[in-house]
Amino acid sequence: MGSNHSTGSCDVTRPAYAGAVTNPESTATPTAAEIARMIDHTLLKPEATRADVEALVAEAVELGTYSVCVSPSMLPVTVPPGSDLLVAVVCGFPSGKHTSAVKAAEAAEAVRSGADEIDMVIDVGAAKEGRFDDVREDIATVRAAAPRPTVLKVIIESAALADEEIVGACRAAAEAGADFVKTSTGFHPSGGASEHAVRLMKQTVGDALEVKASGGVRTLEQARAMVAAGATRLGVSGSRALLTGGAPAGSY
Repeated sequence: MGSNHSTGSCDVTRPAYAGAVTNPESTATPTAAEIARMIDHTLLKPEATRADVEALVAEAVELGTYSVCVSPSMLPVTVPPGSDLLVAVVCGFPSGKHTSAVKAAEAAEAVRSGADEIDMVIDVGAAKEGRFDDVREDIATVRAAAPRPTVLKVIIESAALADEEIVGACRAAAEAGADFVKTSTGFHPSGGASEHAVRLMKQTVGDALEVKASGGVRTLEQARAMVAAGATRLGVSGSRALLTGGAPAGSY
């Protein structure tokens, strides 16, 4: 599949990237169409095929999602001419136990192959041990390999972390120059996104970074709750069911 596009409270101040969703504190209930524009329509199953990714892209365009999120081996991804759909790719996924050099190489290759955004996984064990300098250096290495305008999201696996560890990981992400902190891979046995984690992450990063909620967001009600807590992006595999009120679908 040939790519035909490529775009692009702590004391760290970062400029908003082009297309950023703003006003996460709004009290207005977002419509389904507004929620769609916050969704990374996701397919990360190991058995996914190229035909599955082509179907994912078609569905994303139909639903009006912000992006598709796929595995690096699925690149390059063809986006229909005239579409503003972006392509996000995971890195160091799902364990985060790759070396920083391997993550950096994976991110750089993904960008060369047309990825607009990188969703990297931290070494969760380092955060559990309080080694936040190591977490920061890991993120910074990937940031250097995938500089702006590429958007860098940092998956901290919040369900596996205590509150103080969530705060430390978010601060490390901000100091390393990330654009987002993200709750979950959707593959960890501890679970996915929670309103509590999203709220704590947003309180920690303030306006410096944005927050992506992923893992277990399957209904419009859940999506709206995550946005109310501070999320401006949502990782969803069952996007059609979420947006249309169908039976919850997807494992992400």
